[in-house]
Amino acid sequence: MFKRLIFIFVINILVFIWLLPASAQDVANSIQEQYAEVNSFETDFSQKLTNAASGESEQREGTICYLKPEKIFWHTTSPEEELLISNNNVVWDYFPQDGVAYKYSFQERFDSKTMLEFISGEVNLKQDFKIENQGQDPDFSDWIKVELVPKDPEPSLVKAHIWLEPKSHLIQQVLLVDFFGNKNQLTFEDTDFNVDLEESLFEFAPPEGVEIMEGQ
Repeated sequence: MFKRLIFIFVINILVFIWLLPASAQDVANSIQEQYAEVNSFETDFSQKLTNAASGESEQREGTICYLKPEKIFWHTTSPEEELLISNNNVVWDYFPQDGVAYKYSFQERFDSKTMLEFISGEVNLKQDFKIENQGQDPDFSDWIKVELVPKDPEPSLVKAHIWLEPKSHLIQQVLLVDFFGNKNQLTFEDTDFNVDLEESLFEFAPPEGVEIMEGQ
């Protein structure tokens, strides 16, 4: 369950993968202006999930593709394969090793209003978040660290940190924390913007013999 729910935490931040200014007072305006120019992106990622209760961590790697509006292809390749696809109406979460595919309606899967606003590009950062520029972080290659705290926290997201490359201000890393203290650290590599993505990438047909679990 922890693996599946962590997807919700990350999508809140995915649309931030664009140019951001160093000044915190400009972040909100810049994201909303820049987002209008981002129709798609493709990125490799490495992800560290830490469970607060057990202290256990898991390292994951894979690829994420995004096509506006609300189409997501999330392919985890290690330590085990997982494929999560959203195509506006249906969300599939497929675990080949287990032979199980979870099917949700879009509203069932994404029941967070804040998240829906983010992936549709309609989020209002000034209204919904307290934003603080914490300057360059020597622990992370002197990347610029920005903190986002929801004014009305939800269980899935109570705090986020974003690290930006100082010259380009491109996002390099994101750390999300939920109500229980679970941490989700995502590092982006080789990100390409406004790439040509086939619509078929966001369609999924369960292979024969796969067990389908709906709305759970």
